[in-house]
Amino acid sequence: MSEGLVRGEGFAIDASVIKADANRARGVPGSETTDWRKGVGTTRAVREYLDALEEINAVQDEDADPPQPPAPGKNVSLTDPAARWTAAPGGPAFYAYSTNYLIDLDAGIIVDVEATPTHRTQEVESTKTMIDRVQERFGMKPNRLVGDTAYGTAAMLEWMVEDKGIAPHVPVWDRSERKDGTLSSSEFIWDEQANEYRCPQGHALLSDRRQFTTPRDRVTKAGTLLYSASQHDCTGCPLKQQCCPNMPNRRIMRSVHERSREVAREIATTPQYKQSRRDRKKVEMLFAHLKRILKLDRLRLRGLTGAHDEFLLAATAQNLRRMAKRMFDGQQGTALMPA
Repeated sequence: MSEGLVRGEGFAIDASVIKADANRARGVPGSETTDWRKGVGTTRAVREYLDALEEINAVQDEDADPPQPPAPGKNVSLTDPAARWTAAPGGPAFYAYSTNYLIDLDAGIIVDVEATPTHRTQEVESTKTMIDRVQERFGMKPNRLVGDTAYGTAAMLEWMVEDKGIAPHVPVWDRSERKDGTLSSSEFIWDEQANEYRCPQGHALLSDRRQFTTPRDRVTKAGTLLYSASQHDCTGCPLKQQCCPNMPNRRIMRSVHERSREVAREIATTPQYKQSRRDRKKVEMLFAHLKRILKLDRLRLRGLTGAHDEFLLAATAQNLRRMAKRMFDGQQGTALMPA
């Protein structure tokens, strides 16, 4: 930061999988109950894993509705139980951790790193940890955050837009677009004031079409509201075969965070967004350098703490290398300038 290599205007986030120091054969099914305390003494990695479980249980005892941890993987390592059983496309399964990089887009400097088990939800959630930590340590918060579709969930976009005031340069995670030739939800017009959708034929889709004696918020566990058309309207509609051929009436699920999703969609149409997609390659290049040049394709330490220590040291080495190269090139340029 003192050398001017970190501007704080734009950050990028991504994760990369690194193999854990755990033998594939030394594992048990995730559904199997294991007595981890059995034996003369437990290793540091196992103790760390058990302490994390006890902390989760304590939170569940205090809070009636705590966030649920991811379910155990298909296999759990006996030597490093916090590592996640995963597999690359077309390759054998293995135990692994993910290194999560938060980089400044100006010179590709890593501003924070977090180790997580290889699980998409935990990788995405680590973004909040790193953004808050950088803001607390350095008083720095980016104007825009660049990431791939994994970071485009409704809840994550809501956190960026509403909680942090960060422009999400992230593709929206959207499964509403249909590929079978029928009408997608984007072809229905949303009316904010009337709280309804209008289909191409002008019929209304409402969320409160059915009345209950006891009022309900109608929000599903997935954080969505269901808007449905009248069956009478759909039965005689000329577009029924294009709209809902296998259902009596058309239904649309709308996220409670849809406003933040719309903000991300609008940003995706700007030239700045196209530049952000190109800038995101900087974090991918760092991961390539980490594995091919620094040879960190397998960890030497076990446990989440061990993984974090290795990832942090590797990121520090990458930053020092980047800074030395920039400063050396700058000095060379100064020496070669004409008097």
